[in-house]
Amino acid sequence: MPESAPAKLNLFLQVTGRRPDGYHLLDSLVVFADIGDALDAAPAEALSLTLDGPEAGALAAEPDNLALRAARALADATDVAPQAALRLTKRLPVASGIGGGSADAAAALRVLARLWNLRLPADRMTEIALSLGADVPVCLASVPHRMRGVGEVLSAAPALPEFGLVLANPRIALSTPSVFRALAGRHSGAAALPAGWDDAHAMAADLASLANDLEPPAIAICPAVAEVLAALRALPGALLARMSGSGATCFAIMPDAESAARAAASLPAAWWRWGGGLARPASAPL
Repeated sequence: MPESAPAKLNLFLQVTGRRPDGYHLLDSLVVFADIGDALDAAPAEALSLTLDGPEAGALAAEPDNLALRAARALADATDVAPQAALRLTKRLPVASGIGGGSADAAAALRVLARLWNLRLPADRMTEIALSLGADVPVCLASVPHRMRGVGEVLSAAPALPEFGLVLANPRIALSTPSVFRALAGRHSGAAALPAGWDDAHAMAADLASLANDLEPPAIAICPAVAEVLAALRALPGALLARMSGSGATCFAIMPDAESAARAAASLPAAWWRWGGGLARPASAPL
């Protein structure tokens, strides 16, 4: 059965500092939407990857994507031969701030740990995940988390209510390093979050006092992000609209998944758009 690689959303993302090695320190509340890529693996004599799905074309020119790198990293860490036929069904836009590549890498770690009958401790899997990118550890779990450090410090998220999500991307790829460079050293403090929220309205009200610190520099580079945010804020019932990650995908929090699905259908057809609820938990990585 294909391994799900759900879209990662940063309900807020505040940059709290920068390490001497240049990596930015983050504070974020991460959730996963019920839309994503899917990765399957079968026994084979060598490591290979085939692509399909509506967004596969954007990866056709990338011979060494994160799913393959994850496979080799896991094989190197466990002294097994990197032998598997991977098939990636790509549904998420590339370079879009919703962790598509990171989710694919995490899905590769999970599915290959099963295929190769590995029993690695959770902290070792997290270490391998972090070597592939800051978002890969949280995508390995694919359940809501508070994410801090450079992405490796994970803790339980506040108790979340039921709510819907509308995702929209203007089909313009944004370079994460470029957005961080445009941040120009502006840093925020860590957020104060409650233990949980009783309903979506209370959650959205608290999140509105926080921010995605990468949103202004992303808009400066890609003004279309502001257009997407304006359209999301104008949706009937929208409680909060914000950019995810380094963009250009933005989201709106809606009262429920049904209203989110209806609202997404009203957005421009030229955009990548989706509406629904939160993802079901991914399978365990071990």
